[in-house]
Amino acid sequence: MDGREVPLRRIRLRPSGETARDRIIHVRRRWRMLVRLAVAPSVAFLVATEIFGHQQAFFAPVAAILVITAGAGLRGRTLAEIVVGVAVGVLVGELIILTIGRGTLQLAAVVVLSVIVATLLGIKGMALTQAANSAVLLTAVVPAFDAGNPAVTRFIDALIGGLCGMAMVLLLPRNPVRDIDSEVQRLLRQLASVLRGTARAMREADAEAAEAALARARSLQPGIDDLEATAQNVSEIARMSPMRWRQRAHLGRYLGAVQDFDNAIRDARVLARRTAAMLRHGEACPTDLELATEALADAVDIIADDLSQDDDFDEARQKLVDAARIAVLALPGAMTLNTASIAAQVRSLAADLLYASGSTRDEIDERLDFD
Repeated sequence: MDGREVPLRRIRLRPSGETARDRIIHVRRRWRMLVRLAVAPSVAFLVATEIFGHQQAFFAPVAAILVITAGAGLRGRTLAEIVVGVAVGVLVGELIILTIGRGTLQLAAVVVLSVIVATLLGIKGMALTQAANSAVLLTAVVPAFDAGNPAVTRFIDALIGGLCGMAMVLLLPRNPVRDIDSEVQRLLRQLASVLRGTARAMREADAEAAEAALARARSLQPGIDDLEATAQNVSEIARMSPMRWRQRAHLGRYLGAVQDFDNAIRDARVLARRTAAMLRHGEACPTDLELATEALADAVDIIADDLSQDDDFDEARQKLVDAARIAVLALPGAMTLNTASIAAQVRSLAADLLYASGSTRDEIDERLDFD
């Protein structure tokens, strides 16, 4: 059990075969969300009623819940936009209601006009949805006779709730290292699988196996896109949340490697494509190229472990240098356009992974100079 949080907005109906133990594990994984949902609405309601003296302060806890469920895991700017979207929806909607009254047709008009105003203010996406939700709620609920100015009080309540929700997201944030490590581990396992599939194709002179490895390499692009989005999210969590400041150094190793992983996957695609072309043309593959490709796969596995454990990458770097040396030294005896390209891609991939491990350009040039 890894303790990962599952945001409520991603909850889906699970298969009927799910056991009671599975459900307990799912509940335990959501502990962070449950604490936020328990604390933020209660504090928001307390502030609105006891400090500001509002009688119908239901918008304070509602806004807190909206921000927590919609904003957990989002970037800081998006989270702030949701807070503003909820409050603006309340203010604009209530001002419109004071003019046209309440009713079925008025509800439609309030929602549309609130969305228009929010859009003109630059609010979009999920924040725009929350503005519309707020407009519906305030239209449907009639304020008490002595509740004061509903436009002002409900706007303040929504702002209080939104800020409480935002505070809980920042004070009890997701674990950014664990989030990005999960993405990186998945991606690197797939990259290692592509490299091993390519090496097997070389060993067995199987062009179809090389094509299959190429197809798997091409399928990795969405994973890179997801990793880049996760990197942006977790970097903001580590920057904004005091609870995660101590993780910034470890997180920096992941963030610095994202572009290098992208480059390595592109190299792996070219490597698999050149291998497929070599085998389709019946060219003999030097045994050493297979060994070099296997060494790359082993290095990828080690890098994944070292990132997770915040290790020093020494073993991985040596594997990468060995892979590049084996590939380059394999060429003089049997060099064709395809085998030369394969050796070049092995070296290029080794360089990208050395960059991912934190090596500098000068260090890489020195270690991969085999002349």
